Amino acid sequence: MIKSIRLVNFKNFADETLRVGPFTVIVGANASGKSNIRDAFRFLHGIGRGYTLAEIIGGKYGADWKPIRGAANEIVRFGQTAFSIEVRMRLEDTDVCYLIEVSNDKERPNEFRITNEELMGPSFVVKRNPDRGDSVQTQSDAFPLLLNMFLAIKEEDPKIQIKFESALEKMGEFISMTRPFKKRLEPYIQQIIDIFANMRFLELSPDQMREPAFPGATVLGDSGENLPVVLENICSDPKRKEIVADWLSELTPMDVADFKFPRDPSGRVHLTLCEANGRKVSAYSASDGTLRFLAMLSVLLGENPKGLYFFEEIDTGIHPARQWLLLELIEKQAAKNNIQIMTTTHASDLLTFVNDSTFESMSVVCRREDSHDAIIRPVAGLPDAKKLRKSGRGLGGLLTAGWMETALAFTENHDEAEGDGG
Repeated sequence: MIKSIRLVNFKNFADETLRVGPFTVIVGANASGKSNIRDAFRFLHGIGRGYTLAEIIGGKYGADWKPIRGAANEIVRFGQTAFSIEVRMRLEDTDVCYLIEVSNDKERPNEFRITNEELMGPSFVVKRNPDRGDSVQTQSDAFPLLLNMFLAIKEEDPKIQIKFESALEKMGEFISMTRPFKKRLEPYIQQIIDIFANMRFLELSPDQMREPAFPGATVLGDSGENLPVVLENICSDPKRKEIVADWLSELTPMDVADFKFPRDPSGRVHLTLCEANGRKVSAYSASDGTLRFLAMLSVLLGENPKGLYFFEEIDTGIHPARQWLLLELIEKQAAKNNIQIMTTTHASDLLTFVNDSTFESMSVVCRREDSHDAIIRPVAGLPDAKKLRKSGRGLGGLLTAGWMETALAFTENHDEAEGDGG
């Protein structure tokens, strides 16, 4: 599970850290930098999928991997030559920290190279520093990330360094050949790979969800593709089917009693909602909000949900009066299935009903008045936020009134003034 992510000179973040919990909510005005946080997680996901640096940033043809948003050189903060991402994670029995630094290639304009990597745990350090005579100075984009690292075990001998040429996903194979370190690091490496690889970035499209799908798919597509087939699989379990129907009936005026999945002549599966009064509603006639909610149910109630799910504006299409239901669903499933869900939002009603755990994992992103840089701060750390949350206006009212950005600007200016005075 990811505990935090620190971004240094990544896009419009100079040095900012985001707390990550079971359900992480990111609020902020348009163009503040919320989507840049999503890009950072996609960068990590690319590592987990074993892509090269060029593929992660520029896209991988034939692998359904789009480039990181924006021009390639815009991934580094304006006026800087390198960025780094540091991730703190909780594994099964220990905490670890992974850091990667990427710099502009001095010899090849508009290209990048890895200049530092570290993987740190309570009893080990894995390092790669190409600027100290490492042969990775001649690295090629044909190789995956995390090449030519150095392994130093603190408990054994800080001077021990074992050099190898492999990617993170191959590190376990290397460790299996170095008996003293195999049992210690092999499970950690695999868990980190799984954390990075098991990320989903969903941008649900009602038009995609209305389309029929061919049988066999078990996972919902990032745009909502395969919804009929995935939902049919869920409904094959009477208990899960009842849960989906109950949640949907709570969300909408529809009294959903059943789901039907008729086939067309080509064998594709369609979705039909059946109400208790006998009325049938096809996916083509269902509202955008109903389909989006069904898609989220399919993600959270599907087979073996795991990892991290990132939604942009998760409340889109959901009536404000029903957003508390969406929130309840997410918070319950995140806790029950030990998964992590992240979303950006502008929905004031959604914020009003968050539980204590979600409140502690809520952050506000705001651009500084005197620059293009953005800052990230926990909402719980803003002046009197915990007290005002319990007031009549609640977090939703504070967001609508612009209080969060104002409080953040005041706090930052105050801190800077104290620093100058010191």
